[in-house]
Amino acid sequence: METERTGFQTQDEPHPTELVEGGHVNQKVSVRELRNAIPQHCFEPSLPRSTLYLCRDLTYSAILLGGLYYLLHTPLVLKSNILYYIVVASYSFCQGIVWTGLWVIAHDCGHSAFSTSGLVNDTVGFVLHSSLLAPYFSWKSTHRRHHIYANHIQKDLNYVPPGRAEYAAKIGQMVETLDEVGQDAPLVLFLRILLQQVIGWNWYIISNITCPPSAVIKKGMSVWRHSHFDPWGAMFRESEVSAILLSDLGCLATISVLYQLYHIFGSFETLFWVYIVPWTWVNHWIVMITYLHHTHPDLPKYTAESWTFIRGATATMDRDFGIIGTHFMHHISSDHVTHHLFSRIPHYYTRTASEAIIPLLGSHYHGRGQFRYKDLQIAFNDCQWVEGDTEKDKKFGLYREARMGNSNDEALWYRGGVSPSPEYKMRGANLTTKNID
Repeated sequence: METERTGFQTQDEPHPTELVEGGHVNQKVSVRELRNAIPQHCFEPSLPRSTLYLCRDLTYSAILLGGLYYLLHTPLVLKSNILYYIVVASYSFCQGIVWTGLWVIAHDCGHSAFSTSGLVNDTVGFVLHSSLLAPYFSWKSTHRRHHIYANHIQKDLNYVPPGRAEYAAKIGQMVETLDEVGQDAPLVLFLRILLQQVIGWNWYIISNITCPPSAVIKKGMSVWRHSHFDPWGAMFRESEVSAILLSDLGCLATISVLYQLYHIFGSFETLFWVYIVPWTWVNHWIVMITYLHHTHPDLPKYTAESWTFIRGATATMDRDFGIIGTHFMHHISSDHVTHHLFSRIPHYYTRTASEAIIPLLGSHYHGRGQFRYKDLQIAFNDCQWVEGDTEKDKKFGLYREARMGNSNDEALWYRGGVSPSPEYKMRGANLTTKNID
């Protein structure tokens, strides 16, 4: 397996031979064997085909905009407030789904899965993500590190849960009493889920919540220096400064265009329904996709001793979302395991790749979940913190007892509880910068 084909950066990643030889999901199947099971053409992006999907999504978006304009100028809608809100709400929901597809195409660009040209990938990805106020190069950098160290309790950047002691401190309980802690009341649970789904993406980009302090590049910086918009902050190397600045300029350019549209529309309400609400739906879907793929009671996390690339990559879950997931969101939900193993495979080949490798994964393929509010409830109620669990290790095939105390085959498993107070900063970040020798 070549580093180029994985879509990984050469910096901050294990050596390619470690990815191939350093881990087996079930003592039998390696990354190389999984890769060899996938038809070779799946690793070769087709620029014409990728462009066709891009044009298709742009056409969908244009049709929705045209339909909105037409309906808002019909006498029936002009005379009825109820019909007006039905029209704008329906447009916003549908446009949010279409724009999420465009977001996923930009995400593919960040993994070199749109074309074989790095310039084409970055140009398309930069324009698409910037138009949705997502800093392209910044997120490309941190997202690739998430792929390299997926489900590593110290090095992953996304949805890394606390251990027993940290969780107990978060909720103000004694460590010994955690097994007696109940769950959130339905209304509290709903409000916590709503908060995450509405502002979770924006707050992650600004403050890097869900990331452990051990995963950032520059340790000890203040809470204000963990933003994806800070070129000199904790998240990025000096060599990435110019790319981060370009990401910032892309988002500023979009804000400038939106300001001009506000004047053209002559109404903030029009801008609100045309752009802001669909954009909020996009953020909702992105948070829901990433959260549910990596958060489930049956999904393990790994310590530094037990983690391998292949174990971490397979500790995620495919989820079905019908035609929305396959057609509009380009299989990002239905073939997420394949995407974590081989992120350079274009979305239009991931189904073929999944069919080839799923039979080989054994217990390390965690089945197919769904995208429902109930699934968010399960994740919030049952996945608040992690600790070791011998019985789950045995069931999963990690034979800790057979290793005579060796912890190299020990996983960490989710435990339930109440939701801590909402995060406003990255875990472990201080209000001021510490001097790190």
